[in-house]
Amino acid sequence: MKKKIELLAPGGDIDSIKAAIIAGADAVYCGLDRFNARNRAENITIGDLNGIIRFAHKNNCQLFLTLNIIIVDSEIPALTTLLNKLVNTQIDGLIVQDLGMFYFLSKYFPTLHIHASTQLTTHNEGQICFLDRLNASRVNLCRELSLDEIQSLTATAHKKDIFTEIFVHGSYCLSFSGICYMSSVHGGNSGNRGRCSQPCRSRYLPTAAGNDFPLNLKDNSAFANLEALSAAGVDSIKIEGRIKKSHYVYTVVSAYRQQLQKLYKQQALDSENCDLYTVFNRDFSNSFLQGKITSSMFIDNPRDHSALHLAATTGGTIEKAKRELYDKKTAIIRHVKKAIDNISIEKTPLTIAFSGKPGTPLQLSVTSPETSFVVCSDENLARTTPCPAENVGIPRKQKGSCQCLDYEMLFNRFKALDDSEYFIQHLNIDNLQSALFLSFRELTTLKKKVLFVLLGAKEFVDPIEAPRLKKLKNGEMQSTLSLLISAESDLYLGNETEADIYFQLPDSLGQTYSELVDLFRKNKTLIPWFPSVIIGEDYNAAVQFLTQVQPKRIITNNSGIAYEAYQRGISWIAGPYMNIVNSYSLLCLKEKFHCSGSFISNEIKRSQIKSITNPDNFRLYYSIYHPILLMTSRPCLFHQVTGCGKAKIDATCIQECERSASITNETENSFLIHK
Repeated sequence: MKKKIELLAPGGDIDSIKAAIIAGADAVYCGLDRFNARNRAENITIGDLNGIIRFAHKNNCQLFLTLNIIIVDSEIPALTTLLNKLVNTQIDGLIVQDLGMFYFLSKYFPTLHIHASTQLTTHNEGQICFLDRLNASRVNLCRELSLDEIQSLTATAHKKDIFTEIFVHGSYCLSFSGICYMSSVHGGNSGNRGRCSQPCRSRYLPTAAGNDFPLNLKDNSAFANLEALSAAGVDSIKIEGRIKKSHYVYTVVSAYRQQLQKLYKQQALDSENCDLYTVFNRDFSNSFLQGKITSSMFIDNPRDHSALHLAATTGGTIEKAKRELYDKKTAIIRHVKKAIDNISIEKTPLTIAFSGKPGTPLQLSVTSPETSFVVCSDENLARTTPCPAENVGIPRKQKGSCQCLDYEMLFNRFKALDDSEYFIQHLNIDNLQSALFLSFRELTTLKKKVLFVLLGAKEFVDPIEAPRLKKLKNGEMQSTLSLLISAESDLYLGNETEADIYFQLPDSLGQTYSELVDLFRKNKTLIPWFPSVIIGEDYNAAVQFLTQVQPKRIITNNSGIAYEAYQRGISWIAGPYMNIVNSYSLLCLKEKFHCSGSFISNEIKRSQIKSITNPDNFRLYYSIYHPILLMTSRPCLFHQVTGCGKAKIDATCIQECERSASITNETENSFLIHK
């Protein structure tokens, strides 16, 4: 029998979560109304969360929570309040992008499992090692990778006891995730802050190739590749769609569950599933997995393709196809509604009965529809007006640190139980004699004993406050200027200024490796600037470059190269595309990786930058004048823009192509495209 692969489904709202679970999901990922990268989804509230966890676990399904945006300093107190609640739930994992949040979780909430978000665009071995030092238990590999690349990275991850998950179905982003700034620059809606407005899906003025939607990719579907993904060692397959409705989630999850069952039984897998074409899609492609970056990945229409597909396969009209699909969709919606309407996500009710008399422990009996148990205090009860016969051995501090044990007092002391998967439905003190007291400290211990049982033998974690970081005094650092160049012809500028000179290495480092090594050996003061995406052989070349050149300092926008620099004792600075926006990210970089400085992201405002506290002996950088890199894409846009005649990207494209072009949207904003 094949190794089981986790089927991970989206849950944009409560109905979608229910639909995913009854369709056979092994795990569901969902977001709250803050701190997640799908603000346009309906999402769930913290009040809903524990009931959802209870329902999921009852059905052998894990629940992961998305906290996958970059966090600014002003949000740290609210984040801390949320984490204080989450740490005492039975949530199975938190999906994280922000390096400061990794640091914060590892340091203050070590019992929570951390999953590295797709927003970290993980695509090389060094990044896996980087995330391992941040205590990530799993990583979502970026969607642009081939099966061979996935297999190699999964092998590296497994050596670190890290699981890998792969997106297998749903919308593709044109850009590598986390380094797309198009929505942020044009409209102020940052994808890294969960507010992407998808300008890549917009209509543009017709290109030379005759396309109106030149940046629009087909949807991802690895339905026919599950056996290959299993052979690559992948631990989890992930379906995109937290903005999609419950009938979509149910349909897609059901299709993949059936395909997985065939895989496990070693039956022939289906090459496609017709049900996947009945719900929203932009047609499908698996070109990334196949390692074939072709023009067929694009579709010149961002809208639902299902009716066009049905009409093409049956030979009918579009109108007939739309009617047929409407009827099928209506039937699915009714079926899902009937299946989920009676599913309760209410928390489990508790009946709590207190009993006791002076000189005996306080006894607390807890009963729910699923369990019952008794816990007792370690200290004995005493009268609120002490009498010598009844209070022998009662510590003096206990007598003065309490109030009478009445209904209101006990309910307030134990109402924290309502923040779990349970709630107090009845509280009974009939068997508790009047005018008794017990220290607040002992009542807190008793509450923790109850939670220990209810949380499945998990210790209750006391809340923390976000530590205040020490600000450096004005004048402790002086500002300096640096300059980034990318052509050998600009080296003379180093003789005309005292500024540090950074040299931008090409995205495809392996193609010009020897020339670059010679360049840096001849120019010892030149500081290498590494790009954000470095895959496969280019990553190997970058590591070899560090070994050969042994620079005293580097700038890197890639965390894998950051890890390699840390391992070699090379001073390194985090580049602007590492999306650093808060004080805890700086602490993370310095304490975990001996980083000496960092660029602050250009996405945040001046007031947000001013609130950042940098550690001692750590320099902050900001790029004040530069072309704005809106996105980096593995597919070639010239297929759609200029009509490049090549069917797919090959080695000569990377080596020789020097094309550039531009596209203009309907509001007459133009965008430059470079190879």
